[in-house]
Amino acid sequence: MILAGDVGGTKILLEVGEARSGRWEPAFSRRYATRDEIGFPDALHEFLDEWRREGGGGSIEAAAFGVAGPVEGNRVKMTHRPWIIDGDFVSNRFGIPKVRVANDLGAAAHGIDWVPREEIAQIQPGEPDVREPRVVLGVGTGLGISYRVNIGGRLHEIPGEGGHANFAPGNAEQMALWTTIYREHGHCSAEDVLCGRGLLHIWGHISGRGAHVVGAAGFPESHEISAGAANGDKVCKASLELFSDCLGSVAGDHAISLLARGGVYLVGGVVAKIAPQIATERFRQSFCAKGMHSAILMRIPVRAVRSERIAVLGAARMASEL
Repeated sequence: MILAGDVGGTKILLEVGEARSGRWEPAFSRRYATRDEIGFPDALHEFLDEWRREGGGGSIEAAAFGVAGPVEGNRVKMTHRPWIIDGDFVSNRFGIPKVRVANDLGAAAHGIDWVPREEIAQIQPGEPDVREPRVVLGVGTGLGISYRVNIGGRLHEIPGEGGHANFAPGNAEQMALWTTIYREHGHCSAEDVLCGRGLLHIWGHISGRGAHVVGAAGFPESHEISAGAANGDKVCKASLELFSDCLGSVAGDHAISLLARGGVYLVGGVVAKIAPQIATERFRQSFCAKGMHSAILMRIPVRAVRSERIAVLGAARMASEL
């Protein structure tokens, strides 16, 4: 049996199952809220106890976890939670012979080929070349970015912390948003624009309230903005349009940097919820607006992955390869 997990800023997804013929077949799954008052080992212990109470049998031979934060060796210090996930500790504590801890976007990049076709939506047409580089952007609690490149005939994930690079405005409206966020916080990264919190900054910018700060009254939740847009609220609708515009610009920056003819994949909880609003001409224009190389960007396929389990699928695939 294999144990796979996605450990994010707001949720933990854990699954036990088997990998068969390039497919993940989960036998038991649970979702937990990420809470500071408990640690990851406690959540994992609760999951394994529940699995066994439900009749789970057999031993777990390998495990892998995609974790939201930079990797050092076989451990990750999470970016948005005071947790350290250590693969060697998990192996010793739970008696699992082989454990790998990876960046969550690296896991997502590894899991794309295991995502069912019906859970992938086309944003920009084109056929991905599996031999060429691929970009994966994860939009959720934060912004994660991973590349997948061909090295010696094998594809390898190269996760990083590109979400914390400076946001580079691509037009006057994006520049005005940058100014709003910078005025309040003294810095504006790509993640400050493209995540759940970033959507609040955008709503505040458009509504005239300014950038969001923790504890500020009068701001909606990010899910309320998407719901408001669906119901015709003008500020919410304009917020999603500008969000899509900025996402296209940042995705295009990474695509042109890598010449990502293997495709650009948008993943994460925010993308899963607003995929239809992303699939717009405004996104595509912003994605392709790269001057003399705009024509190259027009031929790069862009997809939105609606499944929120992609990092679990990638972790399962990693564990199956240990």
